[in-house]
Amino acid sequence: MAALIALIVILLFALFVASQTIRIIPQARAGVVERLGRYSRTLDPGLTIVLPFIDRVKPLIDLREQVVSFPPNGVITEDNVTVNIDTVLYFTITDPKSASYEVANPLQAIEQLTVTTLRNVIGGLTLEQSLTSRDQINTQLRIVLDEATGKWGIRINRVELKAVDPPAGIQEAMEKQMRAERDRRAAILTAEGSKQAQILDAEGEKQSQILRAEGARESQVLRAEGEAKAIATVFDAIHKGDPDPKLLSYQYLQMLPKIAQGDANKVWVIPSEFTAALSQATQALTGTGTDPEKEPPHVGPRPV
Repeated sequence: MAALIALIVILLFALFVASQTIRIIPQARAGVVERLGRYSRTLDPGLTIVLPFIDRVKPLIDLREQVVSFPPNGVITEDNVTVNIDTVLYFTITDPKSASYEVANPLQAIEQLTVTTLRNVIGGLTLEQSLTSRDQINTQLRIVLDEATGKWGIRINRVELKAVDPPAGIQEAMEKQMRAERDRRAAILTAEGSKQAQILDAEGEKQSQILRAEGARESQVLRAEGEAKAIATVFDAIHKGDPDPKLLSYQYLQMLPKIAQGDANKVWVIPSEFTAALSQATQALTGTGTDPEKEPPHVGPRPV
């Protein structure tokens, strides 16, 4: 019975020694081995063997990119405005040995370094620059933090400002300013639109008047040309017909009633040429009178 108990104890001790000797390191992890209290080596992913009771494997270190969010911190800008800034940090452990022995608490060290660096950067910017220059602030923070954490075996991949919150009074004033700026731009756009509309209306009216004037001018020119052609045609026809004074006197008598037409003609004076024209017409009908070639009748107004 005692031999069985001893065998079981020996078996358990062997299993314990084997578990302390054979270690399996997962992927993207690293193990730091201390031999008799001093750094010995860094274990890579895979199966490895260590000396039990002599080598000690510290807690495994995650080599993947890690994200840590820091609580809001009050920072004073160049124009003496206190803003609360939330930061998010992305980092990767590149040297497990340095991360284990160069800094006691890496996350706390990174947080304090971020706060102090952020105060230095924001202290040189105004509130408006702090709100509109996030990329510039992120770049400056990343450069400073990466340079400081390099000796800790940590690489700062990215720093982001999650929120920049000015005081409530400042936010209200900024909203009023933005609203006033939008109203001003809307008023300017409305005024410019009205101006352009008036200019276009004036140009359209100008072009319309020019076109109407050109149309009236062309109409008058065409009318004058038509009348001139009609007069020339009539004159040419009369000239070719070679009318005698008797025919002209007869035409004159036919035009007299047309001259007397109209409501405004209350009193009508018979022209002196009427007697001569009537005499010519009578001679033409009766065949008597003087020879028209010797004494042609006078047609038209008589000289006084």
